[in-house]
Amino acid sequence: MTTIFPVPEMEIRDLGNLTERRPAALVTGSRSWNSVSALVELPIVVQAEPDRVDVSYLDTLSNAIPPQVEVIYGVGGGLVSDVAKYIGWRKELPVVVIPTVLSQDGFFTSLVAARQGGTTHYIETGPVSKLIVNWDVIRTAPPHVRGAGIIELLTIVTGLLDWRYAAEHNKTTVETRFQPWAAGIMAGIAQQAFKIAAGVGKGNVEALRNLLDLLCLEVQLTNQLGHNRPQEGAEQLFAYAYEQKFPRSRPLPYADRVGPGLLIAAALHGQDVGPIRDTLASAGIRLDQLPANNVRDTLKILPEYVRKHDLPFTILNDLDLTSERVEEIMDQTGLAASAGAAS
Repeated sequence: MTTIFPVPEMEIRDLGNLTERRPAALVTGSRSWNSVSALVELPIVVQAEPDRVDVSYLDTLSNAIPPQVEVIYGVGGGLVSDVAKYIGWRKELPVVVIPTVLSQDGFFTSLVAARQGGTTHYIETGPVSKLIVNWDVIRTAPPHVRGAGIIELLTIVTGLLDWRYAAEHNKTTVETRFQPWAAGIMAGIAQQAFKIAAGVGKGNVEALRNLLDLLCLEVQLTNQLGHNRPQEGAEQLFAYAYEQKFPRSRPLPYADRVGPGLLIAAALHGQDVGPIRDTLASAGIRLDQLPANNVRDTLKILPEYVRKHDLPFTILNDLDLTSERVEEIMDQTGLAASAGAAS
């Protein structure tokens, strides 16, 4: 049986009259909860502030949910949404998410990107039961995460290139075969993302609403296809490898890793990196958070990494990244100048 999931039910509303009667488990972060706690009434039984999405850690959190809990609430960004979604799936409980940022498309998907065995695996949990969106909360979030989900739309550029590359090398399956009609629709979504980027970076509510709509379209199309190949390519694999090689106590924001990966993937495919870099910057995406030497070291292991973990076939599978080629990529992308603000 094939299940095609929908995007979640959504309410765009004020939070002032939001009252929950069911005993709740709250998954959140301190900044996120501070931004909405005075506006909502939750009968909280237990509260967690997760810092990672390792499968073993998620199972520990799930096992700690008291039996009287009837609903899981997630208040925050993409990591919080993934954790709440996983716990709800494990405990067979409804999940309500209040995003405080539009930082990635995971709010709308039926998947959780969980870490296990040295890489990222998708676990099919189904979508959250309800998503509650308040523009006053989102537009006042920090600019580098407020609309960072636009990265999910811009990665369509390299995702489509890698999907076509895999098809040309007979490395797709029947399920993931290249479909021109889907590629055309996704390319149109990416074009719109370029147009709204500056407004997203400024926190313009109309642009943020456009971003939400485009994310929903992107997610629903990948739901229809049953895979993420039109939207995920070498840029995501770079982010996975970087996270594994340079682990931190708390993961870097998703866009901080995928943004540089997008520039790298575009350069590998011979694309003009300048317009992509400018668009990312106008949307508020930070491109200086990864130390240049860490980026170099990650690039050197990328081909081996994707083969070791049997990740989807991309241009990385056929690369021999010599030191000279690595330096060319660093110069093309502008990442050579980054000192890296993160440690």
